[in-house]
Amino acid sequence: MLRKHGVVGKFVEFYGDGLADLPLADRATIANMAPEYGATCGFFPVDDVTLRYMTLTGRDAEQVALVEAYAKAQGLWRNPGDEPRFTSTLALDMNEVESSLAGPKRPQDRVSLGDVPAAFDASNELEVNQAQKPHKIVEYTDSDTGLTHKLTDGAVVISAITSCTNTSNPSVLMAAGLLAKKAVERGSETSALGQSLTGTRF
Repeated sequence: MLRKHGVVGKFVEFYGDGLADLPLADRATIANMAPEYGATCGFFPVDDVTLRYMTLTGRDAEQVALVEAYAKAQGLWRNPGDEPRFTSTLALDMNEVESSLAGPKRPQDRVSLGDVPAAFDASNELEVNQAQKPHKIVEYTDSDTGLTHKLTDGAVVISAITSCTNTSNPSVLMAAGLLAKKAVERGSETSALGQSLTGTRF
């Protein structure tokens, strides 16, 4: 939505009464992904959630009080019902948000979860020399286990749960852990360091 609107070189502020229920970890995740939606930066107004985070991370009471007083004096404090004046605004209906994946080839290509199989097939058809490409099963023997696996187009042979921006968000860490657990239950094998998942059966 933000890329479509065009926010390159812009400062994007997220506002609204819904922020009262948005934890700081989630705010940080959204703001920290500004490069993903093309903005110079993304940020949230200062409010009680901000002050609680400052206290939680060891700031003394005097500094917390100073930040609160400064934000209110400068008009940066978020009050319920506030409607700041912006160059332009966008509204997101959370009821319209659906699970999606990026790809299958470019991270900026968002595909709804239910459309992934069709998107993969369509992408596969665009391969160079697709008509001449043999659709044969490739057999792979694991040198460690001696097991032989049959690989077809679209087989998952290595996967990893990684992030350069969201690794401090507790809810994202929990989701990654549950995903890894499901992958192992379905036959994936973990690496020696336990930081990635590899396997051929998902």
